[in-house]
Amino acid sequence: MRIIIVEDDISVIKILEKIVYDRELGEIVDYAMDGQEGVEKINKYKPDIVLVDLLMPEKDGLSLVREVTKYNSKVNFIMISQVMSKEMIGKAYEYGVEYYINKPINAVEVENVIKKVQEKIKLNKTLEQIQHIFSENISINPVKNDITAEIQNKPLENYEEKIREVMSKIGIMGEVGSEDIVKIVSFLIKSKKTMNEYSIKDLCSKFTNNPKSMEQRIRRTATVGMVNLANIGIEDYMNDVFVDYSNGIYNFEQIKKEMDFIRGKSNERGKVSLKKFIQGMAFYCEK
Repeated sequence: MRIIIVEDDISVIKILEKIVYDRELGEIVDYAMDGQEGVEKINKYKPDIVLVDLLMPEKDGLSLVREVTKYNSKVNFIMISQVMSKEMIGKAYEYGVEYYINKPINAVEVENVIKKVQEKIKLNKTLEQIQHIFSENISINPVKNDITAEIQNKPLENYEEKIREVMSKIGIMGEVGSEDIVKIVSFLIKSKKTMNEYSIKDLCSKFTNNPKSMEQRIRRTATVGMVNLANIGIEDYMNDVFVDYSNGIYNFEQIKKEMDFIRGKSNERGKVSLKKFIQGMAFYCEK
């Protein structure tokens, strides 16, 4: 993994560099001591991971992340900060930051966080390879490739178990629409379709003569999941379930609205995009 450090304290840079090399976490391709220089070096080296300080001269960490993600969504950012403002952390999530490392620097925390991001990168690369295999080979001879054949022959029950596992994590297993979600997500995975090819009504029509009722059940269940995640986020922004799913199967901006509603800061509740919810569920279950 190619790593760039953007940090205005040279002693912190040296500490991070030592941890990365001592624990064999990747290669430090360069470092920058202000945000503007950081943007330039990210453009030059196109790293896998950027360790970026929140507060810096010239351009702060959030501004750097927002600028870079406009043209390069594949860079994975880890924010370094001693600031624990929930509002600031909320903005960081909106801009694309995946994880935090708190100051003062702790070697174990740095190792664990970088390894989590590396796992995510590897999973995404694997999915891209599988999608490439499908697009190139499936129309010619889908069973020639071992990976393609394995996925095609994978029992539907395995996917259903994963769907239920994700639903359990966000607290909606057993809700009125949970089995409807299993049916629809399983169908998308097995048929290798995406939500771009269907409306919610079209999908529900495949399983019932009353698609509107099924859609309402799914929406109520997905809304319960959003409320559960919002409550988790209020208690602990760093909770793995919150980090994984608040922007994976929901829109983080809507989760944040729900959090503000629960706190009494707003009268507006968050809204659920069923298309994003269902496609996100399929993505996590295929992983």
